[in-house]
Amino acid sequence: MSDFRQPGPPAWRRLDSVTENVRETAERGSVLDSRYEAVRSRDARFDGAFFFAVETTGIYCRPSCPAMTPKRHNVRFFPTAAAAQGSGFRACRRCRPDAVPGSADWNVRADAVGRAMRLIGDGVVDREGVAGLAGRLGYSARQVQRQLTAELGAGPVALARAQRAHTARVLLQTTELPVTEIAFASGFASVRQFNDTIRAVYAATPSALRAAAPARDRAARRAATPSAGIPLRLAHRGPYQAGPVFDLLEREAVAGVEEVSGPPGRRVYRRTLRLPYGTGIVAVDERPGTPRSGTGGWLAARLHLTDLRDLTTSVQRLRRLFDLDADPYAVDERLGTDPRLAPLVAARPGLRSPGAADPEELAVRALVGPTEAERLVQRYGKTLDAPCGTLTHLFPEPAVLAGAEPDGTAGALAAALADGAVRLDPGADRDDAERALLAVPGLDARTAAVVRTRALGDPDVAPPDPAVPDTWRPWRSYALNHLRAAGEWEQDR
Repeated sequence: MSDFRQPGPPAWRRLDSVTENVRETAERGSVLDSRYEAVRSRDARFDGAFFFAVETTGIYCRPSCPAMTPKRHNVRFFPTAAAAQGSGFRACRRCRPDAVPGSADWNVRADAVGRAMRLIGDGVVDREGVAGLAGRLGYSARQVQRQLTAELGAGPVALARAQRAHTARVLLQTTELPVTEIAFASGFASVRQFNDTIRAVYAATPSALRAAAPARDRAARRAATPSAGIPLRLAHRGPYQAGPVFDLLEREAVAGVEEVSGPPGRRVYRRTLRLPYGTGIVAVDERPGTPRSGTGGWLAARLHLTDLRDLTTSVQRLRRLFDLDADPYAVDERLGTDPRLAPLVAARPGLRSPGAADPEELAVRALVGPTEAERLVQRYGKTLDAPCGTLTHLFPEPAVLAGAEPDGTAGALAAALADGAVRLDPGADRDDAERALLAVPGLDARTAAVVRTRALGDPDVAPPDPAVPDTWRPWRSYALNHLRAAGEWEQDR
């Protein structure tokens, strides 16, 4: 029987298909209407969750942009800045959509797209290309391209390009570095590629973009000296409880690698960083900055890098350490319905679940404790070429520890980290990593839970304890932090 004479599906199945299409269209329309309402009300809670572009102006913005609200039929929505750029829209100079917090999805999701986005944020595409990204994920480059494009409207190259453009803008507007040096520090392969990207994304030459810097950036640039470092504003959405985060960092600080100075409320956290191209020292202020809208804000930071190509990577690692891409509204809404947690959430809205600046370092420290970690630093840590006050060392690499002290659980963990048996990079599969940790002789489930929470940024982890109910899912990491902050959960229980 020829194809055109083949009998079609029964009428009831065709009707179901039509009904399903109508339902999907209605649901999509509802989502777009909700997004437009967020734009109309300039709701900063959605900054970074999506972007909107205006066809009549050719500009894309964050939802909270203070400009006049465009008409609905002129608006298009995009899941990423890269998707908007790929469709020919340029970034708004007023709301700077490239400077918003990252999407909270990449904190929560453990699928290939979520892992890919964390790796791209860490600079893997710039260092290793799309093939390197695909290899870390265990997929082919074609599969990664297809999945990212289907869900995010842009492939890995476009996503990395958008990130490079943002890094370049920060360097142009906050430093006096020569434009040529900024081009390569941002990850571009050539000055021509750099110039073309800046024109496409910002509709300006690099020199014009530098001249158009906001007043605060111009002032910082004029006051900057070669030793002052790069000033940054690490944006976050919603309220941010900095006190408990700095309490934890102060309690865990390892001499030589970290320090916390100043009185509560005005503390400064400083630490050394081992980065792909060199080393760094970062300082982050406890007191959050707050915009006029009162929604969201930032932590002020300053970075000293031996190689500026590490800027993107170091910023992303700080964002994970301070949990700056979280969605506190979603967390508080869910946990606030629990009778035990409701008063704690009301007392500390926006409480975060801190991560790690160096996942492998965190794993070793979680196992051995602060006192032993200090001994390892002094004995095996690499001394900085230019120590800064009490910051004198980098935490020893796993390969160094495995070779120096191979015995015991710490030696076995260091060896597993060094040979890749345990992977804790931003693209690691969390379940695989936990299984590999539990396979290390002597490493218990409680330590594995700490590593999964902090090093892998999993928002839904609890130690093996029946007192942690499943009703706190998918935010059990945050629930336990509320209990710890209130003194209702022992730190080393």
